[in-house]
Amino acid sequence: MTIPALFRPLTVGRLTLTNRIVIAPMCQYSAQDGCMNDWHLIHLGQLALSGAALLTIEATAVVPEGRITYADVGLWDDATEAAMGRVLDGIRRWSDMPIAIQLSHAGRKSSTEVPWKGGAQLPPGAAHGWQTEAPSALPFATDGAPPTALGQDGLRRVRDSFAASARRAARLGIDVIQLHAAHGYLLHQFLSPLSNRREDEYGGSLKNRMRFPLEVFDAVRAAFPADRGVTMRVSGTDWVEGGWDIAGTIAFAQALEARGCAAIHVSSGGLDPRQDIPVGPSYQVPLARAVKQACSMPVVAVGLISDYEQAEAIVGTGDADMIALARTILYDPRWPWHAAAHLGAQVKAPPQYLRSQPRRFRDLFGSP
Repeated sequence: MTIPALFRPLTVGRLTLTNRIVIAPMCQYSAQDGCMNDWHLIHLGQLALSGAALLTIEATAVVPEGRITYADVGLWDDATEAAMGRVLDGIRRWSDMPIAIQLSHAGRKSSTEVPWKGGAQLPPGAAHGWQTEAPSALPFATDGAPPTALGQDGLRRVRDSFAASARRAARLGIDVIQLHAAHGYLLHQFLSPLSNRREDEYGGSLKNRMRFPLEVFDAVRAAFPADRGVTMRVSGTDWVEGGWDIAGTIAFAQALEARGCAAIHVSSGGLDPRQDIPVGPSYQVPLARAVKQACSMPVVAVGLISDYEQAEAIVGTGDADMIALARTILYDPRWPWHAAAHLGAQVKAPPQYLRSQPRRFRDLFGSP
């Protein structure tokens, strides 16, 4: 029987994935001083039993001031590393799903309240607030506190912090690192001419705007074991005239591939409040398709992918090599099981759950 495209194995770097379903990083805003806790064990643990091929830990700050909110996860010192290690130990006791981590610095979009309390940016003098930093002293919102423009020492500090977090991730046995250069955070801020107005070698031309994100990639690639992949998440476009666009994304992807990037995850937007996004099912897939046509490394598509046939078509037609699920798998943590049942494929389930297999899908879980 022909295996559906969504459930065919794929090799990313030296890691073989059992299918093409990736769990995207999803911020939980539930850490304390950067440290994971039992919420993360419950949240990530249930997703590690979902039948997807790869679990990605949420945006993880490489320095305290790089957090989006004061409740973000971090990996910058021994305490944050130990807290994450405890969560990973709990997950790995019951699941062999490979685990990735998204390393991030929020730049000018940091120092905000948690979303369910409004998500407003907190000024430096407020409780839970701090001075933000960015490529240029331009706030995200016109009424926001301006960030401090990073000087040479600041660039070196941030770059070194990414590398240090990568070494901590390696000690924790993380299988893959994803660098966050999307959604208006620091590395994306360097890429976009809307947020990068520098006049030194890190601003101006496309080559200069790509320089710092590529330096961060090189530093992380050098710090992480050679047999484990380093990937990148990008915004394919700012959805604002004169901003970062798909042509720049393709050039960036090609430069990353030349440096040994193992895969690229194509999202969009998040950099400028003026963005005008044509939201709808698969609305970001054309961006992934454009990158895939220009590169040979695996490409991940994301964005309002919720239907099984929709996901199968994205992979089956070659628009992308993998699909990533975020809100969809929060709503339905067994989505990969249900997709396998619908498409006539098999998926891995823990032995404790084998008896849940419906009679009409007798081969869904394969042989115990």
